[in-house]
Amino acid sequence: MVNPQATSTTPAGRDVIAHALASDTKLDLVETQYRGHAADAARQAVADGFDLVVAHGGDGTVNEVVNGLLSEGVRPDAPMLGVVPGGSANVFAGALGIPLDPLEATHQLLNAIESGSSRRVGLGRADDRWFTFNAGLGYDGDVVAGVEQRRVKRKEATPFLYAKVAIARYLRLRREEPQLTVHLPGRDPIPGQYIALVSNTDPWTYYGTRPLRLNPECSLDSGLGVFALSDVRTLTVVKHLVQATRSAPDPRGVHLLREDDIEWARITCENPVKLQVDGDLLGERTEVLFTSVPGALQVAV
Repeated sequence: MVNPQATSTTPAGRDVIAHALASDTKLDLVETQYRGHAADAARQAVADGFDLVVAHGGDGTVNEVVNGLLSEGVRPDAPMLGVVPGGSANVFAGALGIPLDPLEATHQLLNAIESGSSRRVGLGRADDRWFTFNAGLGYDGDVVAGVEQRRVKRKEATPFLYAKVAIARYLRLRREEPQLTVHLPGRDPIPGQYIALVSNTDPWTYYGTRPLRLNPECSLDSGLGVFALSDVRTLTVVKHLVQATRSAPDPRGVHLLREDDIEWARITCENPVKLQVDGDLLGERTEVLFTSVPGALQVAV
């Protein structure tokens, strides 16, 4: 599956990658034409008995392919996933140790195919939607929505654009009352949260090349991570941003709710707020159950 609109994909680059893959495999190339096309094509690949489905694009393309492969749940006969990065962040690929350069990633993928190298990774679910690296309800959903609106006339979602939207939304958030309540295994509900972010791996995302590590003990082999703030004053937010960008982060604070390895988390709110998974906006919700699914998918690496 190739997303021709992905940030760092070009026709020439796609041709080189396709030629390299076709030299060692029987290749059917699908260029996505609409939102959800990659999921539809991956679902068809399962029905047709393919052994491997390669996603070449950004994290959104990978997310669609994963949801297509697992549309009927975890199954032992599902095709393996291969990833050739082509977006702006490529968080899932980075967590797997896949080179961010598409040609290097293709070379690594071909070696994995030849040697039979792969690993099973855990995924997260936000109600009925799979996610590979992060999800959240509220603030980060608003940021994703703001970036999507500003990308109408531009292809690239730059770190500067994300920062601009995030700051503007944060200034509004400071004037609002906290809406979110976090429910965790074995604990009473924890209300009064302004921000609630869910991780399936570390880092949560990147700002350019700098990782933002909110739940540093979270991984593709562990449960989910939760990072929630009950205070968004400037000093509190700056403190946790500094913690998250350290080389050996260990975010802590009196206003921080953090868990790095849990089976599930439920986030509720009185009024509908935006939900995002893997940087993809899924509309508004008042309640979402996030669950960890160990060993959900086989990936060629």
